[in-house]
Formats: sequence, structure tokens, C-alpha cells
Amino acid sequence: MRQDPTALEDTWLARAKRLLALAETGQHFTSDPFDRERYDEVAAMARAMLADLGRVPLARIDGLISDHAAGYATPSLDVRGAVIRDGRILLVRERADGRWALPGGFADIGKSPAENAEKEIWEEAGLHVRARHLYALRHKARHPYPADARDFYKLFFLCEEVGTDLPRPGSETSEAAFFPEGALPDLSLGRVLHADIDAAFAAHRAATVVTRFD
Repeated sequence: MRQDPTALEDTWLARAKRLLALAETGQHFTSDPFDRERYDEVAAMARAMLADLGRVPLARIDGLISDHAAGYATPSLDVRGAVIRDGRILLVRERADGRWALPGGFADIGKSPAENAEKEIWEEAGLHVRARHLYALRHKARHPYPADARDFYKLFFLCEEVGTDLPRPGSETSEAAFFPEGALPDLSLGRVLHADIDAAFAAHRAATVVTRFD
């Protein structure tokens, strides 16, 4: 039985990411110079595999673990917030690719997930909000986002506005606007899927529980 090439690539990409994580964890904790040499070789091979499978330059693969996480490889956190006003959802146009996404980005140290979502919406769309409900938590590799050499957990918060200001773009966005559920613009699929926005509207219609993750 012939295997789907796309599925095969996804499988090997996941294995290469896990291999690199194990190698970098071993590099940090081993005290044996011979083991360190082996871990170094395994890590180099895993990075080369990721560069090939992810079709990205090898330089981008180096240093996937930030300084604060050195020693144990863990997934990064991507936190995004959904704001719905009069049946329309807030999206921002990313300067990086010209496509639209829910406001969000990497979580900053020192802030809770909810605080990160609120900060991102302020910085990217100029709106003050309160993150009220975590409506989705996804492992990026298990959903149909484009393949990525890095590993992510994606947190999606349903937010309520504090005031009714007009949205405005920030330093990383070129536009910010509200869109109806049935007329979404071209999405930045590495950041958000149509399913993520569908889930936001569903959560908005059904939200009865107020939960904050501090």
C-alpha cells in the first residue's frame, strides 16, 4: 500500500524535532565528554534533517531553544486572542506575509497566558481587552498548519473589550479590522486556521463560563 508522501514527511518532521530535543537535553545534562560528543553529533544530524524536511536554511534551525529554556527542550507558546464585536471578529494583517490572523505571538516571560493575549491585542490592534475564556489549546504539529521545524502549543482566548475604540495597526501589523464570519480575508495559515476562527465564534455563542489563566 503506497503511503501518502505528505503524511510521511510530517511523520519524519515530528521525529526529527523530537530527536533534536532529546539531543539538546542530553547535551545539557551529561558530564561525560564522550557522551557529549555523541549528543553533539546527533543534534547536528537532527538539525540537518529539520532543515531538509522543513525546507528552511540550516541557520534558522540553530538555537531553537532560547537561553531561558537551555537544558531541557520544550515547545514554544503561541498565544492569540479573539475579539468579537457585533458578529464580527478582529483580525490583523501581518507585515511579515501580508495575510490576516488573530492578534497574537510568542508568550513573554513574566506574564500569564491571559495577560499575554491582552498585550498582543493592544500592541497589534490598539484595543484594550480582558481575556475571559480559553477556548482552544492545540499542539500545532497535530493540526493542518504548514509544517514547521519548531514545536508549538497554541493557546486561543476569547476576549471582551474594555471600551469600543477603533482598531489600529501596530509595529508588526499593517491593518486591523473586524470581519463577519462568512467573509474572512486571506488568512496567514501558519498563525491561524479557519477552524480556529470558527471555534472562536462557537465559543462566543456558547460562552457561559468565565475562566482566567493567571
